[in-house]
Amino acid sequence: MMMPRELPTNSSHSPFPVTRSERLGLTRLAAIIVFVAVSSIPGWARSQDSTSVGINNELLLELKSPKAKDRAKAAKEIGKRGNVSDIPALVAALHDSSASVRRQVVLALASFTTPASLNGLIEATRDSDPAVRTLAVEAVTGYYTGHPPSTGFVGFVEKEYKSAKRGFAPDDTEVDPGTVVDPRAVSALDRAMMDTRMERAARAAARGLGILDAKAAVPDLIVTAHSPDENLAREALNSLVKIKDTSAGPRLMDLLKSSDAAIQQDAAVTVGILRTRPAVPQLQWLAQNSPNSTTRRKALEGLAYIGDPISRPIFQKDLSSRNKAVRTYAAEGLGRSGDTPALPDLLNAAVVEKDANVKLAMEFALTALGNDEYLSQMVSALGSRLHGDTAQAYLTELAQNPSFLPMLYPFLSSPNAAIRSRLCLVLMYSGDASSVPGLEKASHDSNATVAADALRALSAIRARGQ
Repeated sequence: MMMPRELPTNSSHSPFPVTRSERLGLTRLAAIIVFVAVSSIPGWARSQDSTSVGINNELLLELKSPKAKDRAKAAKEIGKRGNVSDIPALVAALHDSSASVRRQVVLALASFTTPASLNGLIEATRDSDPAVRTLAVEAVTGYYTGHPPSTGFVGFVEKEYKSAKRGFAPDDTEVDPGTVVDPRAVSALDRAMMDTRMERAARAAARGLGILDAKAAVPDLIVTAHSPDENLAREALNSLVKIKDTSAGPRLMDLLKSSDAAIQQDAAVTVGILRTRPAVPQLQWLAQNSPNSTTRRKALEGLAYIGDPISRPIFQKDLSSRNKAVRTYAAEGLGRSGDTPALPDLLNAAVVEKDANVKLAMEFALTALGNDEYLSQMVSALGSRLHGDTAQAYLTELAQNPSFLPMLYPFLSSPNAAIRSRLCLVLMYSGDASSVPGLEKASHDSNATVAADALRALSAIRARGQ
């Protein structure tokens, strides 16, 4: 298509040079004047949104401007307008020769939540530019979480990965249980993860697969967990933790002997969360003999998740440790062991414990072993900004026992909205058909957050077929 020839901005034939933006403004003004004049003719069919249509058409023309800066700006404005009919034009612009334009196009597509925009984002995960591909991967993930990448993401991600080795912080974002994810989205992220030539995109994809609970990607995540790229391997381990496919555990045990301390530590926690009982002997050895104090703590944490009664002597000894984290893991391990002879030790420790987090772990352990007198205190902790997340995680685990669920239902009437909201989230992950009546009532709660969380929980339970 031939583009209209522009007048020179500083023509020697004009004593008043005009800038490009001024020309556009004059053009729009002229169009409005003509519209007003024509619309005054009797019988003229007036359209209230003809001006916006004209501006939108102009943006689509700008998307084909010879100047990359103008094309990028047009893509940004199209994204802001949110007109779904513009999506095909944006998808076509994914083949623009300028990476900066393609970045804006991906951001624009990420602002939509339609299958057509997802198709475009999936296509963009193959982009040849590392920043565009990374952005597309994040956008595919954000399509399901409701948190698309921001305009400042490209610059941020550069800094994030440069500093990753100085402090890896696992991302705990996850989609709601029962969320249906397009298999093509999973395949796109899996492919991006395995293409390690683009490190940042591969790491973002590994992280996204965990967020999307992509069980189909578990085999490739296991391979990636053995990557020589430490940060990529750790992202894969974190995603395997989220997906919780226990079959992966035995295939990660070799990482407990990794020469990379960070990998060894993450693997210790991962095999623990995946309840890999064959890993207990190696974890016990690390917990008691590793020269690295962090490795010892992480191995104890792994043992605590497995909760094998054979580790009871280690847990009992560490229940009196000076280290708060060690006391926490020791209490959790005793609780998960199902070993009721540990009750006296836990009761004595809970009486003198002063740290709120450690005490909460002891209350969890006592409740897990059948002592219900601390349940109300655990539920009360749901209303705490400092301890609410921890209490929610403990109650979610306890509620996986169907006989425990009815004990939670009376608290759905708590006067504290934060408690009601978090209980709905507990049931979202662990509830069953018996939870439905209470959640249906909560879905009409006067607090909008509680009502929304109750609906999320009902959707998840129904998706599980319970």
